[in-house]
Amino acid sequence: MSRFRRSCLGRRNLLSALRARPLQFPRDKAGFWSSRARMFRPFALVGVLILCALPLRAVTVPAPTLSTRVVISVRDQKLMLIENGAIAATYPISTSKYGLGDAWGSLTTPLGLLQVAQKIGDHAPFGAVFHNRRWTGEILMPNTPGRDPVMTRIIWLRGLQVSNAHAFKRCIYIHGTNEERTIGRPASFGCIRMRSSDVTALYNQLPLGAPVEIVQDRLPKASKMADPEVYGFDAPASGPKRDSSQTKIASGPRA
Repeated sequence: MSRFRRSCLGRRNLLSALRARPLQFPRDKAGFWSSRARMFRPFALVGVLILCALPLRAVTVPAPTLSTRVVISVRDQKLMLIENGAIAATYPISTSKYGLGDAWGSLTTPLGLLQVAQKIGDHAPFGAVFHNRRWTGEILMPNTPGRDPVMTRIIWLRGLQVSNAHAFKRCIYIHGTNEERTIGRPASFGCIRMRSSDVTALYNQLPLGAPVEIVQDRLPKASKMADPEVYGFDAPASGPKRDSSQTKIASGPRA
């Protein structure tokens, strides 16, 4: 018999032997993994006990206070920042072009009492573009054609009433926009849009937990700033009042 034929026969015998072995492999594999599982079962139990013993870390939002709050008028398309019962600033904004409400998928702006749940973008540059609340690294100038992203700062709101209970999960923000030419009229998809410069200033003045009231009517008069019934609270504003002559008004078009 030639060397080539012996080599082929030997290879054929080897292949047939390899085909025969897998017939018992599933049973052997099951036995192997069952023994391994029994070996690591005590370690898994210890790990579960350790995890159960660790305290859960929950993100808490401070309770609303009257020292700093925001009132947003859908009719005026303006946002008023109130500090210690006095008007600190007024900014033009843009609410939803689809109207008012809190239904899922409606793209509407919710009404009622909300609060600042999260603030995102502490050190982001002016014009920073956000996607899924993360800076993409891109920076846009205002009114760049063909773009409409969330920009510069994000103030994420949480509803405190039944009428706006879905606001947080619907991702209702106060945020900067590239479409600054639309500020002053309803043009958003549910959020409160502001100029990048305005939302940066508001972001720096508004603490976590600060109440945000969105109303259909006009902004309240200065004489009603300390009236708790206007905002749904049961305690008056605390702290000294500011001189109304020092009020900063940021409404109206900018050059």
